[in-house]
Amino acid sequence: MALATAAVLAVCVAAASLRSAPWPANLGWTIALLLPLAAPIPGIVRGDRRTYAWATLCVAPYFIYGITEVIANPAVRGAAAAILFASFAWFVTLVAYLRLSRGGPTAGQDPAGA
Repeated sequence: MALATAAVLAVCVAAASLRSAPWPANLGWTIALLLPLAAPIPGIVRGDRRTYAWATLCVAPYFIYGITEVIANPAVRGAAAAILFASFAWFVTLVAYLRLSRGGPTAGQDPAGA
C-alpha cells in the first residue's frame, strides 16, 4: 500500500512540475523533486520498519509544497491539491504499517512489565 501511494504521489509531483516550467529546465526540477520520494523505496520493498519510520520525514517537503501552491498559485491549485492529498495518504499508510507491524506483549504478560 505504501508503494502504491508513493507512486501516486510521484505521478502527481511529476505531472505538476513538468507542466510548470519550460522543457529543459523542468526535467531537472522534476528529478530533484522526486529524489526524496525515491530514497526510501528499497527499504519499503524489503519491509524494513526503520525505513518506514524515517520515510515519514520524506513526506514533509511534498506536504509543504502542496500547501504553498494551493495558497499562493491559483493556476496550479488542482495539481497542488492532488499532491497535498497524495502526500497525506502516503504518510497515513507509512504510519499505519508502523502501527500494525509493531510487536506487542505476549499473551498473559503484564504490559507494564511488572
